[in-house]
Amino acid sequence: MKQQIGIIYQDENILVVNKPSDMLVIPDQHNRENETLVGILKNRLKQKIWVVHRIDRDTTGVLVFAKNPEAHRNISIQFENSKVRKKYIALLSGVLEEDEGTINKPILISGRDVRIDINGKESITNFKVLENFKSYTLVNALPLTGRRHQIRIHFWSLGHPLAIDDEYGTSDPIFLSLLKRNYKIKSGRSEKPLISRLTLHAATLTLTLPGNEDEKTFEAQLPKDFEITIKQLRKYGK
Repeated sequence: MKQQIGIIYQDENILVVNKPSDMLVIPDQHNRENETLVGILKNRLKQKIWVVHRIDRDTTGVLVFAKNPEAHRNISIQFENSKVRKKYIALLSGVLEEDEGTINKPILISGRDVRIDINGKESITNFKVLENFKSYTLVNALPLTGRRHQIRIHFWSLGHPLAIDDEYGTSDPIFLSLLKRNYKIKSGRSEKPLISRLTLHAATLTLTLPGNEDEKTFEAQLPKDFEITIKQLRKYGK
């Protein structure tokens, strides 16, 4: 395994982890279970775990699993009733005109096709700008519903897709040479990107713990590539 999976919290009912990038949550037709997050965690814990929700392969951050059927049912109901609160950090292309707002556009999912469509399900994302840069915007995104690709397609619909998103924007990495004037690469070396994947991180998740009424918020630190990118944008991208 290339990347460490950080365990944020666990008890007898749930497991909360900080998912790394480039890792599927569950198997698909190209990947076996032992290559996915759920398979790796099953092997590590030596027990079955239940998937409650998912985030995209290249999205990092907070992910919750259940350790028994009762906890799985409890948390699934919380998700269905919009009792779980999630906050994402996203780096968008371009500069948003509004400092905060709500995107309320229905999303229709048909197989692998995801699009905004009047016949789709209600989909709502609140957002708040954290920082503006010359060519990018850092935002908090708070999805009130949980549709596939919701944050990605909602910001795309505003004309500001994620800074890197091969489905709704560009797959081009962000290099320091794009930000720093007169940047020079040392002879014989090639420049490595600051970040080359989906610029989306599941920062926090709040739910009621199964088995009691305690509400708890779990937080996942930004991964190093995302953190370094923001640091360089603050230095050279204003």
